[in-house]
Amino acid sequence: MVTIKTARELSKMKDACRISAEALRVAGEAVKPGVTTYEIDTIVRNYIEKQGATPSFLGYGGFPASACISVNNVVIHGIPSKKCVLREGDIVSVDVGAYYEGFHGDNAYTFPCGEVSAKAQALLDATREGLNMGIAQALVGNRIGDIGSAVQKYVEARSYSVVRDFVGHGVGAKLHEDPSVPNYGTPGRGVRLLPGMTIAIEPMINEGTFEVRVLDDKWTTVTKDGKLSAHFEHTVAITPDGPKIMTLCD
Repeated sequence: MVTIKTARELSKMKDACRISAEALRVAGEAVKPGVTTYEIDTIVRNYIEKQGATPSFLGYGGFPASACISVNNVVIHGIPSKKCVLREGDIVSVDVGAYYEGFHGDNAYTFPCGEVSAKAQALLDATREGLNMGIAQALVGNRIGDIGSAVQKYVEARSYSVVRDFVGHGVGAKLHEDPSVPNYGTPGRGVRLLPGMTIAIEPMINEGTFEVRVLDDKWTTVTKDGKLSAHFEHTVAITPDGPKIMTLCD
């Protein structure tokens, strides 16, 4: 069931989203050659807890860390590790959520580690702009399919593929709420967007095939062909005045 938030609830949720956004920012500042993904996760956890919030992902479904950190061909749900040392040219997807005063914020960004290749940068640019295209369709009266279609059309026109096995979602008092928000779809189809809905729009875009596989740890999800993947995400509120990105730093 889709949960509609009141103005007061949206105001409270904005705080959780701001903390999530700021945690993502400090994570990005730590993405440098020689740094481990474990170190970045520690930075994220310390920042969130310092704000009086709780990392949304820590222990969620048994996930062992505060951030999902996915490098190069890892699509999502990468488990931070002391053994995973970042190198020049890596692309590093960081997905972070914070729970504060009854609400979650959720956002992700794929950061370049030092200088990256032109093809890697092109993938990052297309995925980020695909997210923007999806957000632009998050309008009262539109449908979920309008968002997914906009993302899909933009990235496929640039010869990239949209991951099908994982999608965006509603977010609020629970980290994952209805509705599902695919990054593909048909305009005019799916759940109608209403004022007070809050959704996480999060394109996961692959350089090669859309197919992915989950590793034996039951979390780490990689591209089936070993090619690069990028992931960008914002929590967005549906309002009469248009889409409002909630996961922004002050």
